[in-house]
Amino acid sequence: MHLRVIQRVLGLLLILFSLTMLPPVFISAWYGDGSAPAFVLGFLVTLLAGILVWAPVRHASDELRSRDGFLVVAGFWTLLGLFGGMPLLFAEQPAMSFTDAIFEAVSGITTTGATVLDTVEGLPRAFLYYRAQLHWLGGMGVVVLAVAVLPMLGVGGFQLYRAESPGAIKDNKLTPRITGTAKALWYVYLGLTTLCTLAFWAAGMSFFDALCYSFATLSTGGFATHDASLGYFDSPLIDAIAVVFMVLGATNFALHFFAWQARSLRSYLRDAEFRAFLTILASLAVFVSAYLYLAGHYAHPLEALSRGGFQVVSVLTGTGFSTSDFTLWPGALPVLLVLVMFIGGCGGSTAGGMKVIRWLLLYRQGVREILRLVHPAAEIPVRLGETVVPQRVVDAVWGFFAIYVVLFGTMMLILLGSGVDQVTAFSAIAACLNNVGSGLGAVAANFAALQATEKWVCVLAMLLGRLEIFTLFVLISPAFWRR
Repeated sequence: MHLRVIQRVLGLLLILFSLTMLPPVFISAWYGDGSAPAFVLGFLVTLLAGILVWAPVRHASDELRSRDGFLVVAGFWTLLGLFGGMPLLFAEQPAMSFTDAIFEAVSGITTTGATVLDTVEGLPRAFLYYRAQLHWLGGMGVVVLAVAVLPMLGVGGFQLYRAESPGAIKDNKLTPRITGTAKALWYVYLGLTTLCTLAFWAAGMSFFDALCYSFATLSTGGFATHDASLGYFDSPLIDAIAVVFMVLGATNFALHFFAWQARSLRSYLRDAEFRAFLTILASLAVFVSAYLYLAGHYAHPLEALSRGGFQVVSVLTGTGFSTSDFTLWPGALPVLLVLVMFIGGCGGSTAGGMKVIRWLLLYRQGVREILRLVHPAAEIPVRLGETVVPQRVVDAVWGFFAIYVVLFGTMMLILLGSGVDQVTAFSAIAACLNNVGSGLGAVAANFAALQATEKWVCVLAMLLGRLEIFTLFVLISPAFWRR
């Protein structure tokens, strides 16, 4: 364990992260909203902390190893939530407690989108922008961005990328060098964000709203600049644009890179996970829309399709935008949408949830076990397309699924034990662990009703969900610390 190198990397990353607090200062000055001092103070505190961490070990030069990467990623995402909440804590409007500021920051950087604010109407523009920016940075991963920069500072980056990147299979690189991989991902991410911003702007949003909503859409985050979310605009065109870019954000970014490189959509069509993702999305959208129409909740089938389809896309991708209050929908639909959160988007995307690739592997493994009952002596591999999946990956998926369920049940029981009702506890943990943000019961609109202890449980759930559990859980393993 190279603790001095880890300390150096964390210090450098904090210094880099402090720079992200400067754009809200300029936005505050542009709109004259008076919130600039909070961001200046947040910048100075984060910068000073980074320097204090980095300076004593600035000459440490050992190469990072796999274990070091996990510790850096877990440590940095924890520090992101802590220092990312500083401008929110220092802000005069809205006045936030320490717990609320950290909750809001962690929710932003993990692209969860859960909020403790009763209203965002009338809040300073710089504050609203900063929340959206946290989404955007967390969407692709601040660590992946740093991987492209750190080699210039003398620190190798592959172990950080491997520990931070989501999905069941983490060793694939788009380019021979990890810095090239990180840069390629960010070029694609930046390009899609630009297109989304221009599309929203052309559809009738102000440029400020278009920028903030594009950050929240591509990152599948969901923080809004209006209380009614995208429903505020009441525009089918804006809803359609959001659907397209939510799906793109929830798609493996490697596919975007390959499609751009080959100038062809063939990479999407050949990918088994992407095909399964679209199949699940389309099936759920049709079912929910038909349910809403047949139950008489919407009088016109097109309206049912528009409202139902949008909400399915929003929940499945983990974005959490809304054009209508799905908690008031009839029958089993509200609970169904909460259960959909556990599926999530594709591996290698900005979406939350357990990821489609894991569910696909679980399904293929289930089919294999049934075939083994019929043909006990047969060697039946698990395949994704034409590729045979290594047994180690299948075992890891089963382990992930088991730990996910145990963690969900444990954290839900903690909320229940603190006095939260069953519906609220179930949906709050589901929303946070799957990085979605939309809940039922007392957290249907926001998480303000939860007590401080309950919010900290949700903060832990958001971090576990964003880092896909193992990255944090490996740190409490005795084997990790054993030489």
